[in-house]
Amino acid sequence: MEKMSEKGFTIWFTGLSGAGKTTISKMVSEKLRERGRKVELLDGDIVRRNLSKGLGFSKEDRDINIRRIGFVCHLLSKNGVVAIAAAISPYESVRQENRKLISDYVEVHARCPIDVLKERDAKGLYKKALAGEIQNFTGVSDPYESPENPDVVCDSDKESPEESAAKVIIKLEELGYIESEKTASGYTKEEEEKVNERLKALGYL
Repeated sequence: MEKMSEKGFTIWFTGLSGAGKTTISKMVSEKLRERGRKVELLDGDIVRRNLSKGLGFSKEDRDINIRRIGFVCHLLSKNGVVAIAAAISPYESVRQENRKLISDYVEVHARCPIDVLKERDAKGLYKKALAGEIQNFTGVSDPYESPENPDVVCDSDKESPEESAAKVIIKLEELGYIESEKTASGYTKEEEEKVNERLKALGYL
């Protein structure tokens, strides 16, 4: 039987541009690496420059891009790697294709109201899209289909990135993909060690 620590799986982050997918996924990948897991992070922008270079932003090209990322995640996961994808992936049908392809798949919706995203808009993308300078921009001139049944929802307008990342880690523990750091005492292993050291210093142990 495969050990839990060796079992590969995919975490798929979907959400509008600026909703926090990349930030949260990086935090989750760091936490998993700290636990000794092999992790590969596939960021949507980086994938487009490499794996999907030459594709445009029509629905057909977007679907091809998401299928390619899904196939790479499938290969990584079945070989014991934790694959983390952070891509807008606006269409529910293709996300469902990937869920069927990848047997161990956790979908995370980085959710944020469009009004908040417009206010953030650090890159000025929404402003340009609203002005018609950027075509086929998801959430403005192209649709975004919210996930019907995501495993985790991270409301980035209400939660800090750290809180959202912690929420994902807790869900992975609940689903059995990673071991819980909580011991029977309710403390983490690190907290339990500190308690033991303190009790020893006081002469109780």
